[in-house]
Parts: sequence; structure tokens; C-alpha cells
Amino acid sequence: MTKEEILLANQEYLFPAVFHYYREPLVIARAKDQYVWDADGNQYLDFFGGIVTISVGHCNERVNAKVREQMERVGHTSTLFATEPQAALAKRVASVTPARRLTRSFFTNSGTEANETAILAARCYTGSSEIIALRHSYHGRSSLGMTLTGHAGWRLGASQPGVVHAHNAYCYRCPFGLSYPSCDVRCARDVEDLIRTTTTGRVAGFIAEPIQGVGGFITPPREYFSIVAEIVRRYGGILISDEVQTGWGRTGKWFGIEHYGVVPEVMTSAKGMANGFPIGLTVATEEVAGALRGLTLSTFGGNPIAATAAKAVIDFVDEENLLANAAETGAYFRGKLDEMREKYPLIGDVRGMGLMQALELVDDRETKAPAADAALRLMEATRENRLLVGKGGLYGNCIRISPPLNIGKADVDEFARRLDASLAEVSRP
Repeated sequence: MTKEEILLANQEYLFPAVFHYYREPLVIARAKDQYVWDADGNQYLDFFGGIVTISVGHCNERVNAKVREQMERVGHTSTLFATEPQAALAKRVASVTPARRLTRSFFTNSGTEANETAILAARCYTGSSEIIALRHSYHGRSSLGMTLTGHAGWRLGASQPGVVHAHNAYCYRCPFGLSYPSCDVRCARDVEDLIRTTTTGRVAGFIAEPIQGVGGFITPPREYFSIVAEIVRRYGGILISDEVQTGWGRTGKWFGIEHYGVVPEVMTSAKGMANGFPIGLTVATEEVAGALRGLTLSTFGGNPIAATAAKAVIDFVDEENLLANAAETGAYFRGKLDEMREKYPLIGDVRGMGLMQALELVDDRETKAPAADAALRLMEATRENRLLVGKGGLYGNCIRISPPLNIGKADVDEFARRLDASLAEVSRP
């Protein structure tokens, strides 16, 4: 198909709700390592990676080699049959979870399904149905996933009962008008008041992203989750860490929650776990997993090909010491972004961890008025400068940046050069 035929088919045969970045949609034809090429042959430096999904580079040779081998053996069985890829992956996952306490896995196809499974497990384990989620969060596109999501733009149709939303730890725009650290992490302590006033007083669990992805990589203070976990557990609930975007080394540790000194009862994951192959994971403690009594299955969960890819990714991250690279190169990367903030008043905030960083754009630093139009212009400018980044935030004014974990400082330097040129264009009177 030509580029024009592809775009026309998208318009005619996909749901109208499917949208694309840019005024003229970008048609990706091929990709390798940190680069993608469009249908016209233009090369782009990819610093978004399919929404925080390309964790070890596009078409990673070692991952793909394992996948090709598996494709010649068996491609599908479902969870009704035991296979080596699913068993080996579950064992590997258990070896890297926080404190090695989460040892029971259930595999699905996406982060949405993983979060559905986590909520079901929490309700079965506690006997309660009420769930606390966060404002500005994103947890999937199913009915329950959208109910958990604290972002009106991503909530379609009717919501399900039994979910309340706490204030999130958005320090740049504190919902209480306070400043960290003198605030005493008020947003975390407010969870107790939320439970006492909007629930029955006995909850099933609290679900949160360690860094809010769609929300614009909003990053809580280090004390946040320990305070919340103590409150939630006191009222009968468990802690669910949504690691769909923060998992598998993205922040410099295997999982984002590890930066906060808390071990959750359940974690969910997808995206970068298999470097683009569709997979979802819900991993829980023995006790929580055991509460899901009865029979269950997933037709495509634990698919031999996806499971093989995921284990290959985890092994690659480990063997190449990419946790350290995400931390070290991430610190260098953050330094470049901080320099950009000093240079361009358009950048109000820089935040994130490791190789998961964001810029929040504002029209005025004093008022912090969201610069949504400038974000759209910057997206177009970065495309013209052959750089791919993402956009997000409740106000549409955040630039999300999540390159592969195996990039080097030279890649960061090239990114900075292209971003600087793009910011200069947008900032021009």
C-alpha cells in the first residue's frame, strides 16, 4: 500500500475514535534500534518508543532470534496447556520482584487486562469491593480501566460503581496549594479522609502508577507511597502498583515502586516487558493470588511467542546492565532537560526518573497557565527535526520522553540538539 492508501484506509475502516499524532499522520514503515523510518524514507530518532514500549530497541536482534526459534516450535496453546515459555517467564518474573515476595503470575494480553485481574484479585482477597485510584491516572481502556482512570479525556461511556479518586501527588500543581516538603505530603495523608468520607471504611485496595504516564509523568515525593500504603492497609486494603510504564528498568530499578521503599501486594505490567509483543502481567503474593478461587483462563495469555519475547527482554536488560544505564544515562539526560528549562521560559517543570522524563509547558511561569497550543506546535517542530516524542497531561501540555533503555550519551546529545532546535522554533516571537 502507498502512504496515501494507508491513510485513506485508516479513515474509512478504523473506528473514528482512533487518532494519530500530527496534522498529517506519520506513516511508519520500518524501525531498528533507536530509529524509525517513515513511508517517504525519512529517518527519525525515536525517544518515545511506541508509548514507553520499546525497552531494548526496535527489532532487537537477540530478542527476535529467540522469538523466531519459538515460532518454529509452537505458536499458540492457551493457558489450558503447560508450556516451557510461560513457566520459564513466570519463574524469571518471580526472581526480580520487590523483596522476591510477589511470586505468582497471571499472563494476559495488555495492561488493561492486567489491571482488571489485579482489581479482581484485590476484591477476592479482601472481601471488599471498593477501590481507591488517583486523579490524573490512566489504567486502561476497558469499562473498569476507564473507571479507574482519573482523566476525563480517556473515560468514554458510563463508569462502574465502587471506585473513588484521591488527590495525586502533583507537586507542580499541588491540589492543596502547598509546597514540598513543608506540605508534610498532605496529598498522601488525605487518603485517610477520603476513605472515611467516601467509602464504607473498608476498602479492597489502592491502585496507582509510581509515575503517572498519561498524566504527564507526574512523579510523587519519595515518602508518598509508604504513607498511603500504611493508611490503606489499616483500612483492610492492599497496594497495587501499576508498572505498565514504569516496569522493567525504565526508572533505573526493575520497578518504579522500588524507589519508594514499599513492597506492594500486587503489580501489573505490559508495554516494555516484551518490547512490543502483546503481553500483560499481574503478579501477586502467594496469599493474594490464592484468594482467586475457582477456574480461570486466558486464550492468548502466556502465549509462547509473547512469553519468549518477554523473558528475552528481561534477560537482555539484566545481561547488559540496563538498570545502571537507565540510571546513569538518565541522569545525564535529565541534566540536558534542566539546561533546556534554564534556556526556555516555555518549560515550567522537568520531572521523572531514569529514562522516563517529561517537560510541562506553560505560557507563564508565575501563573503556570498550561501551554497546550505550544505543545502541539512543539510536536510538529520535533517531527520536522526528525525527533519523535510523546504528549500527555490533563491539559495537553506535557511532552513525554521515553527512549530505549540501551541508548548512550551520544544519543542523548543528538536528542538535545534536535529538541533545542525545535524549542527555538516554537519560542520564536
